Formats: sequence, C-alpha cells, structure tokens
Amino acid sequence: MAMQVCMGAEMMCSFGAAPSSLVVLPVNKTFTDQVPDANIMDHVPMVNIMPFGMCSSIANPEVASATAAALGVLTPMPCIPNTPAPWVPGAPTVLLGNQPTLDNTSKLMCIWAGVIEFVTPGEFTVNVP
Repeated sequence: MAMQVCMGAEMMCSFGAAPSSLVVLPVNKTFTDQVPDANIMDHVPMVNIMPFGMCSSIANPEVASATAAALGVLTPMPCIPNTPAPWVPGAPTVLLGNQPTLDNTSKLMCIWAGVIEFVTPGEFTVNVP
C-alpha cells in the first residue's frame, strides 16, 4: 500500500544529479508527525520543488546552449525545475484540501523531460489506498 507524502520527502529527478526534499506549506492544516502533509497541487517550482543539483537534460535550454558551446560534449547546468502540471495520479480516494492526497507512487513531470519520483515519503506511519 502507498504511503502518505509529507514535508521533507526525498525526491530524485531522472536528469538531476542530486536528491531534493519536498517543501509543503501548512495551508491544508493536516499533519503527520507534526509536519504538513502534501496533495497533488504541491508542485510549484522553487516553492515546493527545489533544484536537483545539476541538470543533464538536453531539452533544458541552458544545457543545450552549454553543450553546443562545448562542441557537442554534454555539459550539465544548474537545475531550475519547471513543473507546470500537478503530481499524477495521487490518491483520489483520499482528499486533502479538496485535492487528491499525494502518495509515494506519484510522479511529477518536468518540462525539461525529467521524471521526478519519491525516494522516501517523509513518514512511514500513514498508508493511503
């Protein structure tokens, strides 16, 4: 069974060089172990989704430009997440702030072709169907 995701959950991007932690603002007023729980709308870059170190996706204009300047040698550049759509699919049977709650099997797509997944959910006590 999937686990509820909360503040501090560790994430990894398929094109990122380092893990990052999910930041959840306490707007939904639902907590697990005194940290805010997340829903699928917690996808805002530089608010909820922090950088993953260096980005190696050629779809990222900064990486493409640096790679072209290096005569075709892939040159990673600092990650700037670009996640305009919510997490999918979430747990639609459990609503948190009128949105499906976020579970550790959900994925987030970055516009630079990366797929963001959870490494750890941030807590291990609440299961969601």
